[in-house]
Amino acid sequence: MKSDEIWKYIHSERAQMADTLAALKPGQWAAASWCEGWSVQDTAGHILAAAEQTPANFCKEMISAGFRFSVFADRGARRLAAIGPDELARRLRARTSTTNHPPAPVMAMLGEIVVHGEDIRRPLGQRHESPQGALVAVADSWKNSNLLIGAKRRIAGLRLRATDTEWAHGDGPEVSGPLISLILAMTGRKAVHPDLTGEGLATLANRA
Repeated sequence: MKSDEIWKYIHSERAQMADTLAALKPGQWAAASWCEGWSVQDTAGHILAAAEQTPANFCKEMISAGFRFSVFADRGARRLAAIGPDELARRLRARTSTTNHPPAPVMAMLGEIVVHGEDIRRPLGQRHESPQGALVAVADSWKNSNLLIGAKRRIAGLRLRATDTEWAHGDGPEVSGPLISLILAMTGRKAVHPDLTGEGLATLANRA
C-alpha cells in the first residue's frame, strides 16, 4: 500500500476518533481503557502524542526516558492527557491533514490509531468499523513483526482466520473471528478473546 493511501486511512480514523472524543461524557473520560494502567483520557493523550510526534522530538524524549519505551509512552500520554478533553479532541482534529510522524514506518501510525481507537471505544460499549483495506494492511504489517508489540511471537504456531474478510495467516490450531478482533488479540488485548473461537484460543490466551 502506498504512503498516500495509508495517510488517507490515518486521517479518516483520526477524524472519527476526534468525533468520538468530543462526544464523551466526564465519567467516560475517567473510565479504564484497554491499555493497562491508562484511563480513556490517558489513551487519548497517547493517540495525540503519536499524532503530533516528530523524529527530533521522539529522540529527545526517548533519551530523557533512558531509552525505555514504556516510560517514554507513559510520560507522553499523561502529559497530554492533562490538557483536558476539549483540547485533546481539538488538537487531534488538527492532525487530520498533517503527515509528521516518529521515526517509524507510516503503517505503524495506522495501526496506532486503529488499535488505540478500539482501546477507548470497546470498554465504553461503542463500536466502530474501520475500512477492511486498512485492517488487512495493519494485520499484514504486524503478523511478521515483533517490534514493540510482539505480535509475531504471540501468534507463532497458530492459524489466524478472519471471518469477515478473506484474510488468514499461519499454520497450527486455528483462532478465528472478525479481523479487527484478531488484530487486537495480536497486540495482546485479552479482553477481545470472547469475540474469537477456535482450538488455538487457549494457547493464545496463555501468552503475554
